Amino acid sequence: MAPPQQAAHAITIEGEISIVSRAPFRERLSWALYDFSNTIFSMNVVTLYASVWLISDLGASSTLYASASAIASVMVIASIPVLGAVSDARRRRKPWVIGFTVLSCIATASIGMFGVKTLPLVGAGVAGGGEPGSVHLGGGSLLWVMAAYILANFAYQAAQPFYNAMMPELVPANEQGRLSGFGTALGYVGSIVGVLLVMPFFTGGLPGVHFSAGTMSLLHSVFPFTSTGGRVATFVPTALLFFLFSIPFVLFCRDHFPVNDGGAIPWRESFREVGHTIRDAKQHPGLLRFILTTFLYQDAIGTIVGFMTVYAVEAVGFTKGSEITLFLVLTVPAIIGSYVAGVLVDRIGAKRTLSITLVGWVLFLVLMISLPGKTGFWISGMLIGLVFGGVPAAERPVLLNLIPDVEAGRYFSLMLLSSRAAAIAGPLIWALTVDGLTASFGKAIAYRCAVIVIGCMFAGAVWLLRKVPEHRPLRAA
Repeated sequence: MAPPQQAAHAITIEGEISIVSRAPFRERLSWALYDFSNTIFSMNVVTLYASVWLISDLGASSTLYASASAIASVMVIASIPVLGAVSDARRRRKPWVIGFTVLSCIATASIGMFGVKTLPLVGAGVAGGGEPGSVHLGGGSLLWVMAAYILANFAYQAAQPFYNAMMPELVPANEQGRLSGFGTALGYVGSIVGVLLVMPFFTGGLPGVHFSAGTMSLLHSVFPFTSTGGRVATFVPTALLFFLFSIPFVLFCRDHFPVNDGGAIPWRESFREVGHTIRDAKQHPGLLRFILTTFLYQDAIGTIVGFMTVYAVEAVGFTKGSEITLFLVLTVPAIIGSYVAGVLVDRIGAKRTLSITLVGWVLFLVLMISLPGKTGFWISGMLIGLVFGGVPAAERPVLLNLIPDVEAGRYFSLMLLSSRAAAIAGPLIWALTVDGLTASFGKAIAYRCAVIVIGCMFAGAVWLLRKVPEHRPLRAA
């Protein structure tokens, strides 16, 4: 990244702010570090620990867990378009990112606190606890834990559109791909760092290394509600790490062009603006088509992320408990692929980079189902890792190429709505495919058919993306 420079801007006839030089390096790095911090939450809470703790350890139903995730998504769908419109009116993004981050951290810590105080201590790694699945809890017993999980997941998601909308103020348009790819790569580094830093609270050490009793006693004294060990002990450290690595964003990032009119927040106009968002999107050629494209590939990616571990165990034959090592290894190529994708965005264009990434998904999923066994899974998994980060690295610049920067908040919110709707639909499609075919063809065939369905979603996204323009037409300044 280049030496520090102060961001400058020019105003077009349409009122759009166009950055012509970079923001200071410290600010750009602090912005990218937020990707690092929030991925610690998504990896530890959403991917690794929450579902296994609730379903396998505590015996909660999969439907209860899926319903909690769906409620969080519905909350996002109901609130973020309005808040995005308010953000666009004031051109203030940072306060929303900070507020939702703090809320997510508090709620994440509360999961661990309520888990230790109100629920049985069972599962792998729990000191003196019962065996996994030895208890079966109803929804009432999990009320406070599920409420905290819903709030933490909602707030984590809600911060994303405001964070993404800050990017156009940091670098010129022809460098947004590189910054986006750098942030995405840092995010995958954050997922590895987060897993390694939190793992001792789960297992008492790291892979191949067991911590002494004195070391663990010191860690437990610093991080409350972790002395039990097990998955329930991972939530408080995750919350603190999420907050700690967000501090550079709090200190050094800023809203460059806020509107300081001193008036009341235009809530009524913001609600009205939500109703106009889709109508106004028709004024930007290709925007609605791209939003539908994001629905298809986010549907596919979200489902793969949520069920990759289950696929590895049920269809490939990996042993239970190996999911942490599996995700750690497969995250490494995602770091490399994310940065490479960001460079490609600036060199060959965001749309072309995204198209290559989606085609890669289709090819590598076909490879996954064509090569049964663990060796084939490792090969296809590493290749998928290379293209995994290409989607977030490229999709932000694609959207910004289609809209005025001043409207970034509400259209990033619209894209978030698409991904949240996909988060509800994708797992349902997967479950119906697997459950419907297992009895007749067995688990191995059923799971591979589910992967074929996911591959078709990626293929549909590739087809839709073909007619999305590279750039929106601009009026002469």
